[in-house]
Amino acid sequence: MENFENFYHDLLDLAKKYETKNTPLKIETDLENDIIKIFGEKITSLARAKNGLIDVTELSYTTAEHHPYWNLLYNCSEIATSVLEKWKDSLSNEDLSDIEWAIKELTQTLEKIKNKNNDHS
Repeated sequence: MENFENFYHDLLDLAKKYETKNTPLKIETDLENDIIKIFGEKITSLARAKNGLIDVTELSYTTAEHHPYWNLLYNCSEIATSVLEKWKDSLSNEDLSDIEWAIKELTQTLEKIKNKNNDHS
């Protein structure tokens, strides 16, 4: 059976075929974790950030709420989502209020983690 690294090498051959037809592609890999990302020529830093944040947000949604760091990840991803969505615009008062609320949640969660760590010391 073929492994992921073999697939990656086959993919590189396919990418070269398209690059000869003036379709530039950027391929990033993390073969240790079986991850390959392919970006077309029109990808922007903002689009990449939004796309990467989707993975972080998904993890924050699927992580069990009993995990001590869940709320940190969740609120950070919510703040980052708000900021990226308004990157080229202004943050509204409602956006700022939501961010402020998330920061309070972060602070409260951080205090809980600190207290728990101090209890175990």
